Amino acid sequence: MSFTGIDGLDRSIHTTNRWIAETAEAFGTEDRVFTYRALRAWMHTLRDRLTVEAAAHLAAQLPELLRGVYYDGWSPSHVPHKYDAHEFMVHFAKDAGISRDDVPKTAAIITEVVVGLITPGAVAQALRQLPEELRWLLQPSGEPGR
Repeated sequence: MSFTGIDGLDRSIHTTNRWIAETAEAFGTEDRVFTYRALRAWMHTLRDRLTVEAAAHLAAQLPELLRGVYYDGWSPSHVPHKYDAHEFMVHFAKDAGISRDDVPKTAAIITEVVVGLITPGAVAQALRQLPEELRWLLQPSGEPGR
């Protein structure tokens, strides 16, 4: 089915829908609005903690539509934000519309899904840019450090 009549955009819409569906499945929900909000919070909170170069490398792995969401509101001259784990959780929770207590589980689920959807090692490369306390929050549940 064509949404726009433009192959590249239709492919990106399809891929974005697949990302949201796979993430929703990982959460065990059909709530695509929640899933999108959580995915967006993951992208923005991680992006804002990365250097410009690391953020751009991660963005290059995203489908075109999600890359636009990723960059929405970004100010490269103001990154990386040097917030700690508590501040990271506050920002993530606010953007995702969840409690701070739910951030580690939510972030880990999204990380696990994204790891399976992009080039191997791309998320790990981004996470290596973070202090250990933030990497811990974003590690998939089966990864070391959890």
